[in-house]
Amino acid sequence: MAQPNSDIKYLTPIAVDTKKKKYCRFKKSRIKYIDYKDPDFLLKFVNEQGKLLPRRITGTSTKYQKKVAQAVKRARHLALMPYVADLLK
Repeated sequence: MAQPNSDIKYLTPIAVDTKKKKYCRFKKSRIKYIDYKDPDFLLKFVNEQGKLLPRRITGTSTKYQKKVAQAVKRARHLALMPYVADLLK
């Protein structure tokens, strides 16, 4: 009969999902100014339709998310980036 106190041992370790900790790339790289004249960099924060990616996905802090949003708006206003695009990336 099976003993209730027996330990179960596995041959291979059980896969446990470990999520990478999100970090603010601006704080890590010590970037203070987000340049609106660099659309290639700003495209990292925009999805395929041209919408801004939220903080929970990019890991950007609140302070820098506001600066990214302002830079994207300025780049769109100067026609460096499109407002709406089909398959932008």
